[in-house]
Amino acid sequence: MLNHLSTALTLFTRRLPAFSPRTFSGALRRLCRMEAAVVRCLPGEPKLTISFCLQGSHKHMLRNQDEPLGKVLARISNGIAKNQSKAKKSKKNRGQEQLDEAAEPTVVKLFYDGEEVPETVLNAEAWQDGSVLQVGDVKYSVQRNAPTFTTAELPVSLLAGFPVCPKLEVEFGNVQDCEFTWFRENCPHTRSEAPGKASDQDSGWTQVGCERVYIPSNQDISFRLKLSCTPKDGSRGGLAKELVSVGAVEAGPGVCLFDNRHAFTAKVTDWPTVRVVSYNILADIYAQTDLSKTVLYPYCAPYALQLDYRQNLIKKELAGYNCDIICLQEVDKGVYVDSLTPALDAFGLNGVFKVKEKQHEGLATFYRRSKFRLLSSHDIMLSEALSSDAMHAELLEKVSANGALKNKILQRSTSLQVTFLEDLNKPGRKVCVANTHLYWHPKGGNVRLVQMGVALKHLSHVISEVAPGAPLVFCGDFNSTPNAGVFQLLSEAVVPPQHADWSSSGPEESCSMELLSDIPPLLSACGLPAYTNYVRGFQGCLDYIFIQPDCMQVEQVIPLPSLEEVTTYEALPSVAHPSDHIALVCDLRWNP
Repeated sequence: MLNHLSTALTLFTRRLPAFSPRTFSGALRRLCRMEAAVVRCLPGEPKLTISFCLQGSHKHMLRNQDEPLGKVLARISNGIAKNQSKAKKSKKNRGQEQLDEAAEPTVVKLFYDGEEVPETVLNAEAWQDGSVLQVGDVKYSVQRNAPTFTTAELPVSLLAGFPVCPKLEVEFGNVQDCEFTWFRENCPHTRSEAPGKASDQDSGWTQVGCERVYIPSNQDISFRLKLSCTPKDGSRGGLAKELVSVGAVEAGPGVCLFDNRHAFTAKVTDWPTVRVVSYNILADIYAQTDLSKTVLYPYCAPYALQLDYRQNLIKKELAGYNCDIICLQEVDKGVYVDSLTPALDAFGLNGVFKVKEKQHEGLATFYRRSKFRLLSSHDIMLSEALSSDAMHAELLEKVSANGALKNKILQRSTSLQVTFLEDLNKPGRKVCVANTHLYWHPKGGNVRLVQMGVALKHLSHVISEVAPGAPLVFCGDFNSTPNAGVFQLLSEAVVPPQHADWSSSGPEESCSMELLSDIPPLLSACGLPAYTNYVRGFQGCLDYIFIQPDCMQVEQVIPLPSLEEVTTYEALPSVAHPSDHIALVCDLRWNP
C-alpha cells in the first residue's frame, strides 16, 4: 500500500506546475484537511462573527444573528467579484491585456451533514459546528465557538536564564490545555529589522521548546523567539497563533541575590506544609521618579530601575520559590495584569488584587490552585473603615481628640487585603490571609498604630463571620521596626498609652491611648531579621509574616542574603535585585 501511495504522489507532483517546497507543502496540507472558518455566536448577543482566510486575505465578518444565511453567502461572493474586478483594472493600468468576458460569480454555499443549508435559515441556526462552507473550489470546516485567543502577547524584554511567560487569554477554552511550540531564529536579529515580523522562510526558525514557559539559554542571545500556540478546550482545538518577540534575547545579569535562596525551595512543598512569601516589589511609579534616581537609589544603574528589566528578575525570583501563598506590596496595576498574572498562572497560581485608592499600585495575593480554592475576599481601605464602620466608633472617638492626627489618618489610602482560602487536601479547613502596606513616613508611628488597630478589629470580625477558628497568616510591609508600637500590638496584643509612637510626629499630633488587639498575640514566623529593607540611608526590618502559634508552626525559614551579598552593589535595588526590600519566605505546617 505504501508503494502505491508513493507512486501516486510521484505522478501527482509531475502534473503540478513548478512549485516551491513551501507552496507544495501548503498544497499538501490543504489536501489533508480543510481550512477552518471560525464562528463566534453567543445567545443574547445581536451579532455573530465569521472569520476565515480567502486567497491569502483574512476575512472577518460581523453579521446579525437574525439575518438570513443567503445574505452572508451573497456578501462573500460579491466580495470576491469586487476583488477580481480590481485585479483586472490593475492589470489594465499596467498595460496588460484585459479579458473581455465577465468572470463567473463564485459559488458560495453552506452544508451540514452533507445537505445544503437553505438560504432562508437564520445565521444563528445556520452556522453549526461541523458544517462546511464552500467558496468556489475551497472548503472550510466551520468551528462554532471554538477555543480562541483573545489576548496573546510576548514580553518585550527577554533575558537569558529568565522565564519567558506569554500573556494569554482564551475564550471557549482553557490556557492549561493549550499547546505551545517555541522557536529560535536561525540568524541573529538586527535592530534594523521590523519588530515582531516573522521570517518568510520556514527554514529560518529552529524548535527549542514545547512548554508554556520557555527559559532562554545563552545560545539564544542575539536571536528572536517565536511562539506557535494552539488554543484548546480539552481535545478540541482552535486556530493557532504565532507570536514573534519584538527584540532578541539579551544577556542576563549573572548571579542574582535570590539564586542561593532557591536552593532551599527547589520543589513545591508536600501537604500539610505551606510555603508563604511576603515581598514589597517596589512599584514602578516610585522607582522611576527623579527622587528615586538621584536621592533614594543613586547607586543603582539606571537600566536596572527600568520596569521591563526588573519584571524579569521578579518573575524568576517568585517562580523559584515554588510558593503556595504569595503576598505582594507595591504592585503596579499594569504589572499585575500584564506580567505577574500570566507568569504566575503558568506556574500554577491564581491571584487577587486590591488597588490602593488614589494610586496606581496596590496589594496582590496569589495562591497555588492545586492546594487552595478562593472562598471570598473582604478588602477594606483602613481610613474609610475607621470613619464609616460602627465597629471602629470607639477608636475613632479617641483619635478625634486630636484633629490634626485624625485628618492625617483619614487622608491615607492604605488598604488591607483579606483573602479566605480553603485547603483542597482537607475540605472544610480554611485559612485567612491578610496583606497590607502601612503608612511609610518615619515619623508616622501613631498613624500606623491606628491603621493596625483598624486592621486587627476587621480581621477578628470577618474571621468570626466567615470562617470561625480559621488561622490567620498576616503578611506585609508594616514600615515598623521590632521596637515599634505596631510590632508590640501584634506580638503582645496591647500597646500602652505611654508608648513613644503615640507622639512620633510631635506634640501637635500626639494622641495617647491604650490600644488592644481583638486577636491573641501573633508570632513573627521569620523571626527578627537584621534587615528586610536595605538602602543607602536605612537598613532595618520592616516586613513580616505573622502567624497564630496555636494554629501553625514554622517548619523552615529561607535564609536571607548575607550582608556581603546585599552590599555587592552597595545597596538595594541593584542589577542583581529588583527591589529595595528582600522577600520573606518560610514554610509553615498546620498544627494537628
